Amino acid sequence: MTYLELLKHLRDYHAVIYTGSQEADLELITEELREQHQLGIIDDSFLMEALTAVAVKKNALKKHERK
Repeated sequence: MTYLELLKHLRDYHAVIYTGSQEADLELITEELREQHQLGIIDDSFLMEALTAVAVKKNALKKHERK
């Protein structure tokens, strides 16, 4: 799953997250994913793929900040 696919999934459930801070957005996305999992909207496999996409995005942000 890519980060863009993850954002599309969230939009499908009317969860649009934009705080102006990409780091804060990623934290809220993680919370939303965990809540969807707890409610049974997404399964374990989807959660793991989505959290991996978030982690990849976080790492990309950290690399970009170092430059």
